[in-house]
Amino acid sequence: MTEREARWACGLVPQMGGAGLQGLLAMFGSALRTWEASKEALQQAPGIGPATAVAMSRFPWVRKLREDQARVEAAGVGVLVWGDAEYPARLQEIASAPPVLYVRGRMEPGDDAAVAIVGSRRATAYGEAVARELAGELARRGLIIVSGLARGIDAAAHRGALEAGGPTWAVLGSGLDEIYPPEHRGLAEEVTTSGALLSEFPLGTAPLRLHFPRRNRIISGLSLGVVVVEAGVKSGALITAHHALEQGREVFAVPGRVHAQYSEGSNRLIKAGAKLVESWEDVLVELVPNLKGRKRARPAEPPRPELTPDERRLFDLLAGGPLHIDQLIVKSDWGGGRVAAVLVGLEMKEVIRQLKGKVFERQDGG
Repeated sequence: MTEREARWACGLVPQMGGAGLQGLLAMFGSALRTWEASKEALQQAPGIGPATAVAMSRFPWVRKLREDQARVEAAGVGVLVWGDAEYPARLQEIASAPPVLYVRGRMEPGDDAAVAIVGSRRATAYGEAVARELAGELARRGLIIVSGLARGIDAAAHRGALEAGGPTWAVLGSGLDEIYPPEHRGLAEEVTTSGALLSEFPLGTAPLRLHFPRRNRIISGLSLGVVVVEAGVKSGALITAHHALEQGREVFAVPGRVHAQYSEGSNRLIKAGAKLVESWEDVLVELVPNLKGRKRARPAEPPRPELTPDERRLFDLLAGGPLHIDQLIVKSDWGGGRVAAVLVGLEMKEVIRQLKGKVFERQDGG
């Protein structure tokens, strides 16, 4: 039995969470040793209470592990265990990182330039249009769009990313073979063509109500920031925003009509300090410090990336040689935020580079 398998088995204990696994590893040094520990010893580990200690001491972990391994192999599902080199680095940073992630689709090492877009299931046509447009514009600039495959804003965000040809990740509150809502099975299949479905729940796990608030910490944990579009005061999107704040992520919100129930929660977020979003530039500019120097592991297709009209304009302005960002602002007649956001997109596509003093030039052969 390997250490990786012992950690995988820890994730199968219903009462076990990410904090519990990390507490066990801190106390015993390895997951293998935890399975040899007494109930009394387990109870002394940080994050492990009496109920979890009893559950672990009675858990037939070898048999349960072999059963789970057989199920995922038959279903063609990938498994990422906490500590694997392929486990999402950003998610692994949080205290409640799930011990196990089940994956259907593609998650490449280094694919961590992600932003979450979430909101109400009972979204208005306006809200869905905004989510779709934001997701598409951010996906075109190299960001992975993360959401929860739910009705309303989540589905609009996934579709916006797919329409833009970018990857999107959907985090489920059920096993990967239990798509919810059922009418999104087709959307789920589309997600796997360029991105991935993810869940901490083993195959066969039903989409129970209590699972969805829990999965929200994964949505925010995978992301650089969370954008809330249309959320009531009891919306699950606000739970995701709360997790984001705890995890040190950026929180954004799209403003809505005053007194409208569907935007009361997002408007309150803005009053509490969330960054107001009117366009994709508002999101990208805030994420610039986190994006600089990051390279996507997946090669660009086609080899020479297609540029948006805005990117083409700044790219053409640089044809005569390097320019300071202030010169680009004057020549383009755009605001500083818009220019900075477009420059980030060009840098991520590796057709320009930044020199010292906020001077930009085209890459050779661009």
